[in-house]
Amino acid sequence: MERPFEFMEQSGSLTPLPTSLPLRSRREGLNGYKGSWISTTPVLPGVWKRKEGGHVVRRRVNDPKTGRQTEIWKVLVDLTAPEALVWLDQEVDQVRRGERSVPMPKQPFASYAVSLLKQKVAAGDIKSKAGIENWETTLSRLIRGSLGDFFVEAIEPRDVVRWRSEQAKLIQLGKYAPATINTDLAVLKVILKHAKIELGLRSNAAEDIAGFDLSQHPTYSREEPNSLTAAELRDFLAQVRADFPQHYAMTYCGFATGLRPSSLRPLRRTGVTPDVLWNEGKLLIRRSHTRGDVEMIGTKTGGDDEISVPEELMDVLRWHVETQLRPGPQRESELMFPSEVGGYRSPSSLDKPFAAVTRAIELKKRITPRAMRRSFQDLCRTAEVKDVVARSICGHATEAMTVRYSSVSNQEQVKGLARMIRLMDRSPQAKPAAPIGPGGEGRSSSGEGSGEGRSSSGEGRP
Repeated sequence: MERPFEFMEQSGSLTPLPTSLPLRSRREGLNGYKGSWISTTPVLPGVWKRKEGGHVVRRRVNDPKTGRQTEIWKVLVDLTAPEALVWLDQEVDQVRRGERSVPMPKQPFASYAVSLLKQKVAAGDIKSKAGIENWETTLSRLIRGSLGDFFVEAIEPRDVVRWRSEQAKLIQLGKYAPATINTDLAVLKVILKHAKIELGLRSNAAEDIAGFDLSQHPTYSREEPNSLTAAELRDFLAQVRADFPQHYAMTYCGFATGLRPSSLRPLRRTGVTPDVLWNEGKLLIRRSHTRGDVEMIGTKTGGDDEISVPEELMDVLRWHVETQLRPGPQRESELMFPSEVGGYRSPSSLDKPFAAVTRAIELKKRITPRAMRRSFQDLCRTAEVKDVVARSICGHATEAMTVRYSSVSNQEQVKGLARMIRLMDRSPQAKPAAPIGPGGEGRSSSGEGSGEGRSSSGEGRP
């Protein structure tokens, strides 16, 4: 039986055939594909007559931009066969001259985002296991949202605005914190920025979308600063040593240096490249550990830090090695603070001890391991340690990060204002100047202005 028309499947298509096709044809496995019924032979080179009208053009051509053979395929409903051939030849010439490449099939946002994460991990842009897991968690939220069903090339600013409105409702319901959604938005901007470059998009659809205001959702407050005063810290450390001696040295070191737990866990006390230089009294901060058995070279800010520490801290570290490391895996481990099996401690290893100590000394605020870093900043100011020195110890890259981890106390404010007021007020006993007399003299009754009546202890001292 002669078949003047046959079905041609369009590459990468996924939409239903026109309902005008015979029912029998739709039952022959053609449903679910975008295509056309065309003549069995071309009417002109690369041009086929289309059953529904018009023509279909198709030709393979080498793309000099990719070095691969690609296909030009298009339905031209309103063109005659010669006109369709002219259109096809022009497209082929443009591709061969490198003036344009045949568009790649559109990519769903979900698959593109996952692919980008794999690229970043392979390139070393995301190194830590925690960083990878954070990206995976963020992508799962983005993909579950309205953007997950879009082609990445088709996402427009209004789509991102709609997604943001959806997230605002979830924030109001208490399902997510604003900071969480701001993180999602930041990752979305990275994805669409990469797509703009890689896929030649006109713009980054999320570039101008603002994050959520965090002022009404503070992480720390006056009641919950997650920081200890000097007096509270003394009680806290004493309780840690009494109840959790195995964690005392790491806790002491954390409060004394403000180092991140991720920088403390991989410290090596022995081995080919030790980080504790016992004879020199120094700590080398050049490794980082987040989760699992993966250790990264370098700190979170990218460089290596060297801290010269006082003998008091070195004595605590020696005490830890001599009394707290058990024979076997702990003693054999090179780590300063090994787990019971000699490996890295868990990122949550201090959570329960801190909670128990907080209850034991009846603190009225919540204290977590992050309090070590925050308390360090506050105590440095109390001890009048210069900011540049404090940053060199704890590893803050900028002054802004130091401010972020600080909680100014009432005492600091009072002392600061008192020093400033002493500069304003020459003497707390000073009297208002006397009115100018008939002779034009404006000298006060205390003789001020001629050098009389000044305190013998010095001008301006209370």
